[in-house]
Amino acid sequence: MDEEARYPVPEKRFADGRLLVVAFEGWNDAGEAASNAVRALKDHLDVYPVAEVDPEDYFDFQFSRPVTTTDDEGRRILIWPGVTLYGPTAPNSGDDSRFHLLLGTEPSRSWRAFSAEILGHVRELDITGIVFLGSMLADVPHTRPISVFASSDDDAVREELGLERSLYEGPVGILSALSVAAQEAGIQTMSIWASVPHYVHNAPSPKATLALLDKLEDMLGIDVPRAQLAEEASAWEAGVDQLAGEDEEMAAYIEQLEQARDTVDAPEASGEAIAQEFERYLRRQDRRNGRGGDEPWRGPRD
Repeated sequence: MDEEARYPVPEKRFADGRLLVVAFEGWNDAGEAASNAVRALKDHLDVYPVAEVDPEDYFDFQFSRPVTTTDDEGRRILIWPGVTLYGPTAPNSGDDSRFHLLLGTEPSRSWRAFSAEILGHVRELDITGIVFLGSMLADVPHTRPISVFASSDDDAVREELGLERSLYEGPVGILSALSVAAQEAGIQTMSIWASVPHYVHNAPSPKATLALLDKLEDMLGIDVPRAQLAEEASAWEAGVDQLAGEDEEMAAYIEQLEQARDTVDAPEASGEAIAQEFERYLRRQDRRNGRGGDEPWRGPRD
């Protein structure tokens, strides 16, 4: 019996493979948390543009409009929406060199063709797994740790990383289209989503970006310097605190969210207790809104 038969070589773990980390501006990017997380990776990793999609193929310019600006020589130029794939400058030169990045604006048409083009590059680069980053608006308080949910539809990835399967049903963004196409092509995937407080949806959320980067380090070993981002997250939270201090209705709403979150996070919390707390929360919303409670508070009215 040869050595390979006696001691089979274990399959490579998802977390140790050549990984593509993906984020798109737009529908999947509340508070710009996901796209800013990938930008932080791009600034830290030694990567360069490997490929770009043709914006004429995938963008409706009335929906995703180009932006005019001036270059270093004072000439007026247009910056078109697009998507760029970044790869390591020196492949196989270290652990960080196994990471690739995909960043850009969510395409507005031809999602299946777009997914096929991206997966073509994935195969050419021998990428073994894809990590999708997203952020969504949610009824969560800004004063508590950002909720981060990691999931995978791949049995092996879930077992390796201790993940759950997402049970979401409803409208989706390009991340889901790419994920399904990757699974059909036999490429393992996972998703990491951060919850952004909906009542501060107009500004970037560095606290949510930080939470995504923390999760990436915990699960995949990507260590990105985050001291400056931590300072920005603290300043962001203090700024929202100040706004809430000047608005009694907003402060009361945040207090309700805090109570609901603390009940869920309490060590002694049971499923029944959690359900009862959320039922009380929804009843309070019904009484305060006077609209049947189907709309959460969205901020001061004009």
